[in-house]
Amino acid sequence: MKVFITGGGGFLGSHIIDQLLKEGHKITSYSRATYPELEEKGVTTIQGSLSDKEKLTQACAGHDVFFHTASKVAMWGKRSDFHETNVLGTQNALHAARENGIENFIYTSTPSVVFGENSLSGVDESTPYPKESYSRYGASKAQAEKWVLEQNGQGIKTVALRPHLIFGPRDRNLIPRLVEAANKGRLKIVGDGTNKVDVLYVENAADAHIKAWQALRERPQLVGGEAYFIGQGPVVLWDFINDILEHYQIPPVQKKISFQKAFKVGGLIEKGAEFLKVYNWHPPMTRFVALQLSKDHYFDHKKAVEHLGWKPKVSVTEALSRL
Repeated sequence: MKVFITGGGGFLGSHIIDQLLKEGHKITSYSRATYPELEEKGVTTIQGSLSDKEKLTQACAGHDVFFHTASKVAMWGKRSDFHETNVLGTQNALHAARENGIENFIYTSTPSVVFGENSLSGVDESTPYPKESYSRYGASKAQAEKWVLEQNGQGIKTVALRPHLIFGPRDRNLIPRLVEAANKGRLKIVGDGTNKVDVLYVENAADAHIKAWQALRERPQLVGGEAYFIGQGPVVLWDFINDILEHYQIPPVQKKISFQKAFKVGGLIEKGAEFLKVYNWHPPMTRFVALQLSKDHYFDHKKAVEHLGWKPKVSVTEALSRL
């Protein structure tokens, strides 16, 4: 079939493409940058912005399915930038798909859409969006996810996946930043170091997207308009981080900082950055990061197993060995 994907040159998107190619599909990738490595694999690549609705509509014409993985992912940034890419860009993507008669729209969301200030320990998809989010990224993705799911049945079938802490080959974000921070002595355990989280090997994340497409085609009344947590675990976050550092021959993190202090420092950094209008950087701490590094955030995956027929094929232990 003819598959259209935004963000195909990204971490998750490139692995989705690899699995789709193995199944013999023809793929068009739409991204901000150029990716010669995708062209070498036989992928049609189109360079463009999600804000260019006309170009996006022309690009996805004649395709059977639309995977929307592209988004602005950052712990800090200008609210308007998150809104433009994650909310308006998603709306443009779905409008483009619907205008071209594409029936299936798979949206890559995030568990951050439901993360507020409290631990999330084994919760399911009935968990509501928080009244207040400390993540501009999470807030924008929640707004987009809610809208996408509401569009189901209105000339298009939609589903949202919430993969959590994806890691593996080609990761340019999570593990590289951890390793860099550890090498510079900047990593500290926030809280008591016992909080548990879901993690997800990238090939398992890609497989979940393929399974969601299949389920949307075969069981649209069950899957359409639904969101699904996708993850493996739980694992103790700081044990997992130290396991990763061990692979890179870096000493384990042992120094600690209380959650209260980290949260306060993060708030001060945010206020200073907002006052100085500094947005394009990676702050050493934010309130959201303090929460993520000290609270539980792992989920019940029963719905994904039952509705999508998805289970992780690669264990966390095996995934770490592949780093």
